[in-house]
Amino acid sequence: MVKGSALRGFIPPVPDHIKKLIMKKLYRGHDEIFAGICDGLGEFSEIDPTIIRLIFAGLIFTPFPIITCYIIAWIVIPKKYYE
Repeated sequence: MVKGSALRGFIPPVPDHIKKLIMKKLYRGHDEIFAGICDGLGEFSEIDPTIIRLIFAGLIFTPFPIITCYIIAWIVIPKKYYE
């Protein structure tokens, strides 16, 4: 009776693009117009921060409480310190 496999415990190598996604962290950006939230989200998602700012400005006029979410993000997301 055979138990298990010869490959049990073998962990395949992780591709570089997956490592990059795993190692990414969300920080508030250094280019602060207002708290650096949009800059940090843009850097994290690799989208221009101006587009993120326009999306936030457009969402202000929706029933979704975007201002509350922005303030919570301001409190929760750490600031990135540059050396």
